[in-house]
Amino acid sequence: MTSAWTHLRIGLVILAILFLVGVAGYSLAGWELGEAIYMVVNLFSTVGLKEVRDLSHAPGLRLFTSALIILGVSTAFYIIGAFVQMMTQGEINRALGVQRVNRELRRLSDHIILCGFGRMGEILAEQLLRRKHSLVIVDNDAERVAEAAQLGYLAVNANASEEDALRGVGIEKAKILVTTLPEDADNVFITLTARNLNPNVQIIARGELPSTEKKLLQAGADRVVLPAATGAMRMAAMITRPSMIELVELVGGRHIAEVEIDEITLPDDCPLVGTTLGAADVRSRHGVLIVSVRRSNELLLFAPGADTVFQAQDRVILIGHLSSIETFRRECGL
Repeated sequence: MTSAWTHLRIGLVILAILFLVGVAGYSLAGWELGEAIYMVVNLFSTVGLKEVRDLSHAPGLRLFTSALIILGVSTAFYIIGAFVQMMTQGEINRALGVQRVNRELRRLSDHIILCGFGRMGEILAEQLLRRKHSLVIVDNDAERVAEAAQLGYLAVNANASEEDALRGVGIEKAKILVTTLPEDADNVFITLTARNLNPNVQIIARGELPSTEKKLLQAGADRVVLPAATGAMRMAAMITRPSMIELVELVGGRHIAEVEIDEITLPDDCPLVGTTLGAADVRSRHGVLIVSVRRSNELLLFAPGADTVFQAQDRVILIGHLSSIETFRRECGL
């Protein structure tokens, strides 16, 4: 479909051509240049000013004038229509965009709500998208929401501390809520609101001050991340235990993106359920190493032996290349 801007340009070009033709026609009829320009402007504007010269004795010029009026006015209405289309097209597109977002929000279930699309939120969203998690972003900054939408995220411009905003992004059906706002008070309020709306949702909250951790936990957060403290401990480990940090960065994918640690929950119909770790032989068949297994009753089996039997809903922590982990996921029916 031709854009409104293209329509507008076509109309302006046609109007310019008609203007030149009109001026040239009256000039050839013996009119002065100023008179010709005034006459054409008068005709195109349809204001009905008095004619420069009497046309009653010039039938050919009257016919020429009539044609100019019809073509000029038609072109003027065409330009006005294109301009109106340009003005309304944005509103229509925005309305369609809102409808699309609302449609996707209604379909969400067991999804992750990310409150805040700042530096921390953007990195987190990228990691979650990479792992194909269902995600919706909530931010009260329209520019950040627009940026998130351009990156392909489902994003909503709203204040996450308000109940209606959280209901709008499906807090009752959400699996996890993460709040990454820079102000501790905002994170505490969002945590408290989310916990009241959904007692079962897992809440991971950011805190800047160590004293805020206790408040976030009391407000209902399941886990609290203190970026400043985490960063300081990481830097200290780089000094005191550099080899350990190198290994963590290796499996975390900072230096070798193909190797990472992953967590997989075994579904009830997983073919591995009921078999032992030795019989499954995942290390030889898939090239992944099982680091630990957490049972559904929260019992953690670290470095499980070959006689460990896989059970439904086991959370398996493994390390390996991305391709190997994906192969293992497919065998598990994920």
